Amino acid sequence: MTFSEKLKEARKNAGLTQEQLAEKLCVSRQAVTKWETGKGLPDIENMKAISGLLNVSIDYLLSDEECDVQELREKIDLEKFSAGNGARNPKDACCAAKYPKAEHIYALHRQKKMSKAEWVADFIIGAGTLNIYDSIANYGQIYYLVESEGKQFFVCVDDDFITSSALSSKYEGKKFQRGKYIYKKLYDIKAK
Repeated sequence: MTFSEKLKEARKNAGLTQEQLAEKLCVSRQAVTKWETGKGLPDIENMKAISGLLNVSIDYLLSDEECDVQELREKIDLEKFSAGNGARNPKDACCAAKYPKAEHIYALHRQKKMSKAEWVADFIIGAGTLNIYDSIANYGQIYYLVESEGKQFFVCVDDDFITSSALSSKYEGKKFQRGKYIYKKLYDIKAK
């Protein structure tokens, strides 16, 4: 799905016309039409505003990866959650609260899958440097693979939001690749 298709779908799901979205963003309806027909992209400030208004992440809007179900992004208050009952930290507890009927909730380790050029660059500047940089850039995010009622969900919890999307294909085994990243299961929050 392209950015323009995702924007149009998210706008319709929010129950807004192009005119209403344009009014809320303080832009012309022609600008929204241009974005939805793939003839242009909004600037970063409008992208942030679109993300908030339509309740979708910027990553979802810009990613080339397709999902069967649109991402759901919800504001959270981590202070309401604490470790315990299998949760090792408040983010684990938040994910467990979001999916109380889940059979498994796997905390994941994320590592960028590097191209040959990135491997060479990483070797020259110091092994592991690019993955360390990526980890710093995404500091505070914890990823989960949730198995609930025969479905799998990919979940990211950061300090402010929990973002969930249903997966179109099922991941099996200890490791799997999603987009440009390899994820490895660390522990199961639901394990007794």
